[in-house]
Amino acid sequence: ASIVRVIAGFLAAIAIGTPVGFLMGRSRYWGNFLQAPVVVAGSIPGLTYAVMAFVVFGISFWGPVVAVGLISMPYVAINVAEGVRGVDRGLVNMSKAYHRSEHQIFRDVVVPSVLPFIFAGVRLSFSLSWKVGTLTEVFGSSKGIGFQIRRNFQLFNMPAVIAWVLLFCLFMLLIERLVLVRSERRLFRWRQWEQD
Repeated sequence: ASIVRVIAGFLAAIAIGTPVGFLMGRSRYWGNFLQAPVVVAGSIPGLTYAVMAFVVFGISFWGPVVAVGLISMPYVAINVAEGVRGVDRGLVNMSKAYHRSEHQIFRDVVVPSVLPFIFAGVRLSFSLSWKVGTLTEVFGSSKGIGFQIRRNFQLFNMPAVIAWVLLFCLFMLLIERLVLVRSERRLFRWRQWEQD
């Protein structure tokens, strides 16, 4: 249950944060308009999102999903915006000089330039999303790791609480090593080739 909720919230954060970041990076107007709300959303403590999700959604599937999405989205948006601002204008102008279409420039110049920033935002927000998702489950869920931690704490079963926390940490490490690190290596193989 925890995995499904966190992944759903995390995918929602990427789906919303990536276009918001592109808008902020490409347009000065949208950058100025969206900068303050995104920064404020990123500075709100995770505990606040967890409590708000419990108050609004009660004990339901959507509370942790919304909390995870809200805590993760600003980090994705800010990183994407910085990546778009950092695109080499010389490469864009050269592509235009060779009569490349906007779609080709976006696919072959902008996306490879922004991808490292997207991945940095994803890795940072992923760790935060697990913490907030579990915290939200502690307050308002009948399933998941957070619920198990709360239930065993109420029963004064500290070995079980520690076991669930260790399981949480182990799962985070496995996701980091088996999914994120491998994906990063695969996506950025061209960097290794460039360094050789």
